[in-house]
Amino acid sequence: MPRKQTKSTNKLGRTSGNPKSKFNSGNYQPKKAPEQTQVVLFNKPFQVLTQFTDADGRKTLKDYIPISGVYPAGRLDRDSEGLLVLTNNGQLQNKIASPQHKTTKCYWVQVENIPNDEKLQQLRDGVELNDGMTKPAQVKIIEQPKLVWDREPPIRQRKNIPDCWLEIVISEGRNRQVRRMTAHIGHPTLRLIRYRVGEWTIDDIVNGQYKVLTL
Repeated sequence: MPRKQTKSTNKLGRTSGNPKSKFNSGNYQPKKAPEQTQVVLFNKPFQVLTQFTDADGRKTLKDYIPISGVYPAGRLDRDSEGLLVLTNNGQLQNKIASPQHKTTKCYWVQVENIPNDEKLQQLRDGVELNDGMTKPAQVKIIEQPKLVWDREPPIRQRKNIPDCWLEIVISEGRNRQVRRMTAHIGHPTLRLIRYRVGEWTIDDIVNGQYKVLTL
């Protein structure tokens, strides 16, 4: 006669003998989506990390956003400024940050010297970086946007070298991509401000301030 399987309890309080028993435990709780999706639009200042803690005592999101349960959807370099989107919805966070979803991002970029049409066309067509070709970008020279605020400290300018502003729209999010793109064509980035992510912008959001949306 086959032996009857018996159940026993180990020191951790887990039941052995039935491999599926842990899924029937009253302690198991499936991960739930938030009842309300919260989106925080933050106009990030220069030299602020896009995280809530830092062992070295540098400025972080915690110094500006007293809201728990929201996390950055993508990153914005410490030395870059402008729109950072945070949310409590993991699916939305992934949609914004993942290049697979092709969420467009618009940057205002102050560069050294004035690129000619040939250089701009290189960016539009895609340039070869050390991690591969960039996807085609929308690029044009613009006047300094009216929304631009004074930066502290200001950029270092050279008397004999002019500069200009570019508007660059990309759908990727590689590490320091825009800076590497402009450096590739011989026009280093002096200042970088992200104006738009998807449909959200920094319109009416003062640098260092945020706006909360409920979807």
